[in-house]
Amino acid sequence: MKVGDICTILKGEMICGEDKIDHEVEFAFASDLMSDVLTVNCNNILLITGLSNVQTIRTAEMSDAGCILFVRNKKISDEMRALAEEIGMPLIACPSTMFRAAGELYKAGIKPLY
Repeated sequence: MKVGDICTILKGEMICGEDKIDHEVEFAFASDLMSDVLTVNCNNILLITGLSNVQTIRTAEMSDAGCILFVRNKKISDEMRALAEEIGMPLIACPSTMFRAAGELYKAGIKPLY
């Protein structure tokens, strides 16, 4: 699924990474526990989370995530945006709960990691 499709399906807002709107992600993983994200053994996933801080960006980078989707209308700080732009990580924010976002994306064809 393309990053742009994720935005459309969830009525999300591209915070940064507009140049990667056609970037494909095949799998998604939803978690607010970054220790769980670090155990993921798959590259180029969509990370779905409500944890909005710089450590989320760093964890996604270390886990080779292809994009981060922030749910529950979480606000992205200027520091988070600057770091994501620096490392080339697309960020999306949406109003949906994590459960709804994961369900809608699954229904649209994104695969669960497990």
